Amino acid sequence: MIKQIKYFQAVVRNKSFTEAAEECYISQSAISQQMRALERELGVTLLNRQNRRISLTPAGEYFYKQSLTLMEDFEKLCRETARIARSETAELRIGYLKCYGGVEFQMAVAAFSEEYPKVSVRIINGSHEELYNELRLGNVDLILSDQRRAFSDEYVNSVLAVRECCIEIAARSSLSARESVEAEELKNVPCILIASLGQQENERIYYREIIGIKSEIIFAENLEEARLMVLGGKGFMPVDGIRNPSFQETAVCRIGLTRRKKPIKRKYCAFWKADNSGYYIEAFAEILKEQFQNQE
Repeated sequence: MIKQIKYFQAVVRNKSFTEAAEECYISQSAISQQMRALERELGVTLLNRQNRRISLTPAGEYFYKQSLTLMEDFEKLCRETARIARSETAELRIGYLKCYGGVEFQMAVAAFSEEYPKVSVRIINGSHEELYNELRLGNVDLILSDQRRAFSDEYVNSVLAVRECCIEIAARSSLSARESVEAEELKNVPCILIASLGQQENERIYYREIIGIKSEIIFAENLEEARLMVLGGKGFMPVDGIRNPSFQETAVCRIGLTRRKKPIKRKYCAFWKADNSGYYIEAFAEILKEQFQNQE
């Protein structure tokens, strides 16, 4: 039946038995016979044939749409079966925000690796735009990122948490004893952001226009460098993650960031391509979501 479905899809695409036969390298009579055999097996009429014109019946329309997904899954099944036969190592490629300061991602990787020890996990980090591009180009399977654009049907958009924004600031700062601070009050304190050279302007625009940071912005390459800058009293760092992490150092304080007395919030999601949904991707996404729920 798989071959018949492929022939059926070719007929629908070309709207012609003749052109479908040429595409599939068989005769027109053969493809017509295969279509009649498929309809007999299903017990329904899929195609209306009138004056050399072809159209789908309602049942044919439904069967065609569902068959596209079926064939994609079948091809993935064949590829995975062939990979296992060649004894290749399964690989999961994951990306996460380089500025993310929570422990959920690390805990999810550890839990996944314990449950699936034969799966190789490859990890990259980057800014929001860098991760989006890596996912779009197929260089990663799943990313942990914040939501900065409208959800697209091309991706699975699994919401993990909506968190209040915080900043990290040196404990010796006069602001450190407060529960929260207004973005406006930080206008004379440099803001430390984490971004590569090519992404600095994107991050600057986002934090100025969306988050509302008005102070001087300076950049660090990674979280460790940025945190050392905070410890050195060079400014404050917006952070992603829970308000009071267990790893927080006594020399650094994490306080809430507000605008007009209301907490600034960000939505964190796991994203992956809708046409690349696989067992390991969904398994990791579920473990990641559990880790976020455990931290609430």
